[in-house]
Amino acid sequence: MSTTITSNNPSIVSERSYKDLDLNFTPHPVKKDVNKHVNERAIINSVKNLVSTNFYERPFRPEIGSGIRQILFELVDSISGAALERQIVEVIQNFEPRVEVDSITASPAPDDNGYYVTMQFFIINLPNPITINFFLERIR
Repeated sequence: MSTTITSNNPSIVSERSYKDLDLNFTPHPVKKDVNKHVNERAIINSVKNLVSTNFYERPFRPEIGSGIRQILFELVDSISGAALERQIVEVIQNFEPRVEVDSITASPAPDDNGYYVTMQFFIINLPNPITINFFLERIR
């Protein structure tokens, strides 16, 4: 899943700081410890992980997942795109309390066997929206 991120907020000033580990486990060049993502980047990674997680993939938390893989094996059309949009909004509303989804568009790309997804959301207590773009396609 490739991602393009656009934000109108060059500096984030927030009362709360959000931190997550870099899931690629790349070491920090100086500290030699695992990198961490903070604030906007941490939440974007969390949203991407929720969207790409299938049910029963997380140990001890089988209810977390989006079920979009099933939709990706259906015909690539606007009906499946609408179902994909609903699934993404539902998983974010259920499992990411730091985010409020503003809009989401899943545009079918039948020639590429996938969907171009554009999602705009607000991080709670921050005024400017964040827009992410990614391409969803079936793996096998």
